[in-house]
Amino acid sequence: MSEASGTSPLGGRRLLVVSTNYAPELTGIGPYATQLAEHWAASGARVRALTGLPHYPSWQVEEEYRGVWRTVEIRGGVGVHRRRHYVPPRQTALKRAAFEASVLATGLLAPPPGRPDAVVSQMPSLAGGVLGARIARRHRVPHIPVVQDLMGAAAAQSGIRGGGRAAAVAAAAERYALRGAALVGVIHESFVPGVRALGVDAGRIRIVPNWTHVQGPTADRAATRARLGWPADTPVILHSGNMGLKQGLEVLVDTARLAPDVRVVLMGGGNQRDALRALAEGLPNVDFLQPAGAEEFTDVLAAADVLAVTQRASVLDMSVPSKLTSYFTSARPVIASVADEGGTADEVRRSGAGVLVAPEDPAALLEAVRKLAADPAAADALGAEGPRYVARHLSREAGLARFDALLAEVLPDTRGSHRR
Repeated sequence: MSEASGTSPLGGRRLLVVSTNYAPELTGIGPYATQLAEHWAASGARVRALTGLPHYPSWQVEEEYRGVWRTVEIRGGVGVHRRRHYVPPRQTALKRAAFEASVLATGLLAPPPGRPDAVVSQMPSLAGGVLGARIARRHRVPHIPVVQDLMGAAAAQSGIRGGGRAAAVAAAAERYALRGAALVGVIHESFVPGVRALGVDAGRIRIVPNWTHVQGPTADRAATRARLGWPADTPVILHSGNMGLKQGLEVLVDTARLAPDVRVVLMGGGNQRDALRALAEGLPNVDFLQPAGAEEFTDVLAAADVLAVTQRASVLDMSVPSKLTSYFTSARPVIASVADEGGTADEVRRSGAGVLVAPEDPAALLEAVRKLAADPAAADALGAEGPRYVARHLSREAGLARFDALLAEVLPDTRGSHRR
């Protein structure tokens, strides 16, 4: 028995984390699932993760995993069980359904061996939530799903083709995954009404915000801009992360078209990347970058003048982008082109590190960019609120402690009492 397992209340506990996304993915929910599993492994638990093949945000399976059907790796003390699944290069309701169905099928056919003491699943993957519920019910152990996105609402709000028909099916899967859960975690309070509407009693809902999983910038900002070819006197607005339908990133391309003196940078992958490139054809002030590596990610964010988070006007209560935690860490001001009444707007207001503009309105977005560019001191002061907000509310230690508290609720003897 390791030293950790002899001293930690989690020592010897068998925990299963179900998440379609996992390391080496660097964005989205993968880093959170990975850090959570590795934290519990370091605390002495015997942790397994049931996950898919790395594919996000590019929606292409990483080269070293192509042709793999089933594999087990040891990463950070965690036994990572990967199962092959379909990866759609473009999103429609039908293709998304095929993706979820393939994740569910391979997970049910070949779950990790052994009986866990508790199962934690990460949703937005409907299949991940259903898998977690099925495995937990099979072994009669507590299930804790963590709602990162509400997929039923997403299908209705994101503009995906066939989304209206898919919404009811997605909501039914969510209801199945959540209704028998011991506790349900949500990353933002704006999700609570939607989760309650799926039949979950308010007394079983816990708010577990995502934490900042990246380190602050360390490189000289001017040097990074020079390396990237961004002139010092050109305002740069950068969007990092998934390029999907719900982001409505056309507003940034339209902003670039209005303002040739402003550079728009789209960094990342996603199923809308090619469509956005086609839309931006002929615009010399729009750059597309591959995702930055972990060692330089926040340096690139910090080199921009403004960081953008965008959503379609229809996106209200189904998503709070995980990119915000990284944005805040970078100490640059955020412009949020999102619905004023949604959870993303709430988070930006709470941080004090950004400004809100109307969604899908390039003129309003451009006006905000010009205002910040004209007053660098005010922009710097606004951005400086981000790391302060992270320190107060979004530290990794605080985030992981909230999950430890969830386990303590469903497995009371993890508080240190004698185990039966």
